[in-house]
Amino acid sequence: MMRQLAPSTPSGSYSRPSSPFPSVPAHYLTSRPLRLHLYAAFSCPWAHRTLLVRALRSLESLIPVSLVVPGRDGLWEFESPDYPGGCRTLRDVYALRPGGYDGRSTVPMLWDSELRNVVCNESYGIVEFFNALDSGGDDLAPDHLRRQIEHWNAIVYPKINNGVYRCGFAQSQEAYDAAASELFAAMDAIEEHLSSSRYLCGDTLTLADVCLFTTLIRFDLVYNVLFRCTKKKLVEYPNLHGYTREIYQMPKVADTCHFGAIVDSYYGTLFPLNPSGIRPLLPDSASEAELLSKPHNREYLSSTRRDPLPQAA
Repeated sequence: MMRQLAPSTPSGSYSRPSSPFPSVPAHYLTSRPLRLHLYAAFSCPWAHRTLLVRALRSLESLIPVSLVVPGRDGLWEFESPDYPGGCRTLRDVYALRPGGYDGRSTVPMLWDSELRNVVCNESYGIVEFFNALDSGGDDLAPDHLRRQIEHWNAIVYPKINNGVYRCGFAQSQEAYDAAASELFAAMDAIEEHLSSSRYLCGDTLTLADVCLFTTLIRFDLVYNVLFRCTKKKLVEYPNLHGYTREIYQMPKVADTCHFGAIVDSYYGTLFPLNPSGIRPLLPDSASEAELLSKPHNREYLSSTRRDPLPQAA
């Protein structure tokens, strides 16, 4: 089961499968009306990216969404059939595409409702597409910051986003040690960077921050405990935790963060990591939301506002 859930290299390192539909074809940027539908799950950090960018870019009316939850046999299921074809699982939706489909039926997935076909099921391909659409939200990848965004993505994705999975799904001590070392070295470096920079790329929230945030928001609840990322908790990083609180407190962001769904999904469905299905004693959703709603004082790092930091009482 572990080999099916988390394929590994001969040394025991987790090897994430590539997405078969990695990017949105360019013609969708100019197609109107846009008949696209997003399939996502609140529990999944990769799907969370798409929900977050959809909200920040004010695309709710342009891109409708259907949510799935972990179900039987490891399939993503609809809590009630909400697809015109009466599909019970996300696999059923994938199978509607021309020629059918027998690959991994993952979230997020962007679907062409008119052609009944998969457009993209790679999270970063979807968020780049969402960011390129005309909307009322701020540009999360402005041209002058693209090189910086790429720089941070090259650190955050392999060492943190995928790094927590490399820790949790490691099948040898050597693989775990290497993954954990890289994970916490990257978190230490970003903690230092955020001591003088409001966001990863200065004063502007970007896609790089979105990608980091969806891992950080799950860190203490899931990765620290279940994935053995135990060296430090997020709350022990003052700058990283303040940064997470600031993003959480932005308009619409908290509505995309469903802590109960996150905990239930990870502890209830990752059988090889938690065969008993026991959910550990963790802060409830209200307590977690209260912690993340505490003042962050990150605005004092803005280059346009360099007032002295407030002194501790």
